Amino acid sequence: MAQDICNSKPNANVKGYPMSLDPILSAPVYLQIHVASALVAVTLGPVPMYRRRRDMVHKVLGYVWVVAMASVALSSFWIHSFAVIGPFSPLHGLALLTLWSLWRGISSARMGDIKTHLATFRALYWYGLLIAGLANFLPDRRINEIAFGGQDQLGWVVISLGAAALLARALRGRNTQVFWDIGAARKIS
Repeated sequence: MAQDICNSKPNANVKGYPMSLDPILSAPVYLQIHVASALVAVTLGPVPMYRRRRDMVHKVLGYVWVVAMASVALSSFWIHSFAVIGPFSPLHGLALLTLWSLWRGISSARMGDIKTHLATFRALYWYGLLIAGLANFLPDRRINEIAFGGQDQLGWVVISLGAAALLARALRGRNTQVFWDIGAARKIS
């Protein structure tokens, strides 16, 4: 298998087939909105969160990120490929938590509680967005098909590595309390 990967063409998945966005482009509109919004949120998120200056650029990019995150969360309610309880899955619970976190982050900033604002949005980015993103590499998901040609074992490798990285981040104590303890954000510096 390693030899196949080394001998594959550029822009090819692990089976050697050309990588294609056809699984997304041929998907229903709600899934295309979901993917596009997630890509905006993943790429744009760190800019307002880790930029030193908190100016108009921070505010505009922050609102764009919030809209992208809300679009990701809301569009997820039309996706039922991983249903566990009726049409819903644990990812739908994460979508509800995302909407609540967006409200909490914005209201904290408006009240001047910048530590809670920062902690909420950083936790939402690192844990909410990336945990849901790792779920895309589960077997029979479109992103797994695009990246790995449906070789499920490679999806599990990505999920394992991502989970290990998130666990290591959590064990270092960065912004992990904010989801569970209302007052914890005030303790995070």
